[in-house]
Amino acid sequence: STANAPEDDAPNRYSRTDRTTYSRYGRDANSSGSSLPSNALEKTIEELERELAKERQENARLMKMTQDKEELIGKLKEEIDLLNR
Repeated sequence: STANAPEDDAPNRYSRTDRTTYSRYGRDANSSGSSLPSNALEKTIEELERELAKERQENARLMKMTQDKEELIGKLKEEIDLLNR
């Protein structure tokens, strides 16, 4: 079983290295090939992250409203059934 452990760990190690390499080259390519300076790109990324956080919060709020309404519908259906009896 100990012989399998390094093999199991190897794909994780390579995928981390690949991701790091890809991210580093991706950033280099963007900063050298882009018309925006890197600080403008960082600002844009921060703005997008804030927007994403707001959208996730709104999504959570809408999901909660949906659940509340579904519960209310269930209770009203039960009440209708009782009234029909």
